[in-house]
Amino acid sequence: MPEAAPIGPDATLLLVDDDAVFVNRLARAMERRGFQPVVAETVRAALDSVARRPAAYAVVDLRLEDGSGLDVVDALREARPDARIVVLTGYGAIATAVAAVKMGATDYLAKPADADEVTNALLSSDGALPPPPENPMSADRVRWEHIQRVYEQCDRNVSETARRLHMHRRTLQRILAKRSPR
Repeated sequence: MPEAAPIGPDATLLLVDDDAVFVNRLARAMERRGFQPVVAETVRAALDSVARRPAAYAVVDLRLEDGSGLDVVDALREARPDARIVVLTGYGAIATAVAAVKMGATDYLAKPADADEVTNALLSSDGALPPPPENPMSADRVRWEHIQRVYEQCDRNVSETARRLHMHRRTLQRILAKRSPR
């Protein structure tokens, strides 16, 4: 496991996620670890927080209801170049991981990530690879999550979702009718 650095003199932490339950639970957990969290549930609120006081650390969800978390990453990187930023998302993809890192994110974690994983990502020394997750999602679960995400993005339209996923509509209907894999 890579050696985690101490938090440092500035323990401010900006948490940006539109899932209120998740972000408030994470804020409490991070506060117990010595951080001083500020919660924002929208891109607008996060940008306002960055303008008022750029945090030393940030955990930013990639997809928010009012825009992209990458806008927050960009604004924080501009306001505070030394900030350590972790992009957190339930819909990991290589393209978005590359975009996040190019814009200045320190690390990229897929949900569900717990407070220990987030803390390790925020405090790990540069270039150190984190250990593999103890309970990674199965390939079936990742596939199911992706299908559900596209289905929601298509306003729950089965035909449009099937077209975008290059799959037969009835095949998609059977997948959607099943329970989620573990």
